[in-house]
Amino acid sequence: MEVLKHFGIGNYDTWYHILLEYNWIYGALIFFFVKAYVTPRFKLNFKQDWIHFLPVIIEFTWSNYIKPQNFFWDGTRESLSWLGYWGYVAWMHKPTQYVISAALIIFYIYKSEKLLIKTTSENYKVIVKNTNWIKRVLKIMKYYSIIVIAVVLIDYIFFDYAFNRFYHYPIFLGMALITYWLGIEGFNKKDKQVIKIKSVLDPKERLQLEVIASKLKALMEEEKAYKNPDITLSSLSKSIGEKSYLTTKSLNIVFEKKFNDFINEYRIEELKTLLKDPKNSNYTLLSLAFEAGFNSKASFNRAVKKLTGKSPSALKQE
Repeated sequence: MEVLKHFGIGNYDTWYHILLEYNWIYGALIFFFVKAYVTPRFKLNFKQDWIHFLPVIIEFTWSNYIKPQNFFWDGTRESLSWLGYWGYVAWMHKPTQYVISAALIIFYIYKSEKLLIKTTSENYKVIVKNTNWIKRVLKIMKYYSIIVIAVVLIDYIFFDYAFNRFYHYPIFLGMALITYWLGIEGFNKKDKQVIKIKSVLDPKERLQLEVIASKLKALMEEEKAYKNPDITLSSLSKSIGEKSYLTTKSLNIVFEKKFNDFINEYRIEELKTLLKDPKNSNYTLLSLAFEAGFNSKASFNRAVKKLTGKSPSALKQE
């Protein structure tokens, strides 16, 4: 609306007492957007969340107290009350709105980033790779807000807050572009699963799966069953005396892994141990991979890339 006013478009006076130039609710809305994005069945709870709307209530009240002061202003300080005068000065002749708005955005982005760090809970798991886009947008928005604060403070401190419009409207446009970017990215990623709901188990079933998990861990760490290149889900289940579907369920729920990833993680750790041993310096990487339990070069390369994000040669260099 401010930009439209600059070009003489729209009836700005109608919205003068409703619109807020530097909305202090912006940061909170970003936070709730991220919270809804990574929280299953998210609902806004006003009894708990009302505090986040307090800044915009203060801003709206303050703004609509200051704006009518124009009706009483006759060019002298005495024409306004003490509160009206200093409120007007703080609102119109100091970078108060800019600084508070940008600071609130930075604060809420910090809270949003903390939400994105927490990737697991008792009932669900966040698929981290599907949240990388929102981390990028938040980072850009955070740096942009820091630049806004720096610009207006430099103007205020060194140029007596000339408030030149050459940066006033670009700030609005910049934030609008980032906001549109956030919305478009969110729309494009709407079909990507972000939250994986965990199975809700009764205590007896969970205990059963944890017992199976303990057997699997012992078999891997004590007997190094993963070194068998022909190991299968069926043979592994038979080794611990359990049915295959229960072994799979234990892997999925307790370890949160698929069978192949579970086995290959142990093989990669074994390979790292072999690579550290000076006695193996004359052996090729592939021969040591076979020693660790891999049965082909292709499966070895796939597993290393998937589980470490690096190439096998990078693994050797490390």
